[in-house]
Formats: sequence, C-alpha cells, structure tokens
Amino acid sequence: MLNEFDIFKDFLHQQKLRWTPQRKMILDVFLSFDGHVQIESLHEKMQAQDPSLGIATLYRTLKLLVDCGLVEAHSFQNGRKTYERTFHVRHHDHLICTRCETTIEFEHPLIEKYQLEICEQYGFSLKSHKMELLGICRNCRK
Repeated sequence: MLNEFDIFKDFLHQQKLRWTPQRKMILDVFLSFDGHVQIESLHEKMQAQDPSLGIATLYRTLKLLVDCGLVEAHSFQNGRKTYERTFHVRHHDHLICTRCETTIEFEHPLIEKYQLEICEQYGFSLKSHKMELLGICRNCRK
C-alpha cells in the first residue's frame, strides 16, 4: 500500500527532481502535525531538527506537496495560508474565523447530496470542491 513518502518520491521522479533528505524531513515533520499547519509553526519545528533549513526551501517543498496532491493550501482574508494533509483524510469543509483564524472542520451529508444534485441538474462532472465559510467563531463573539 502506498504512503505519502512513496507518492511524493514518485511525483518528484516524474518531475525529474531529487528526493533529498531535506524534502523527506519536511514531509515527515509536516505529517507529525494534526489539522491545519501554519508555515511559521512548521518552520519552528523544522529549525529544531535542522537549523540550516531555510524558509524558502520549506515554501518550495510545500508547493511541491500541494502540486502532487498530498497537501492542500487554504488562504485566509489576511493573506496567511495554512496547509492540510489530504491523503487518507475524509473530505470535509471549513468554518474559518476571520478574527482569530481558528478553523473548524465539519461534514454534512445534505451539503454533499445537494452539490451532487446540482451537478447532475447541470450535467456537470464534479472532480472536487472546497467550501470555506468565513465568519466569527463563538469565542471571538464573547
């Protein structure tokens, strides 16, 4: 059974790029996080393992992980991004607080059902979708 490392190695090979110890370490550290990861948190954890690792290398490797489909990037209104693993993760949507940037993952079968019905109605072949609802979380409203 394939895992993230095999998929990433294969992707890099197809792109004629090398599987380097730094890329392996970045993927390994990224996978140690749960949920959404901010680049600053990932960089901080990476620096503890390899102080010579630059932020540019981290950004380039995350872009490769997004390009190969292992990671999804989410942008917020203030321009900040978070990254989330996609391999072996069930589909879900997001509630995003525009004040504190908390991200709440949720699923609802009716949302999925209605999306499929709409696609069928318009003869549309759905490949993927992403729903991000922006607002103010419970804690920030207090």
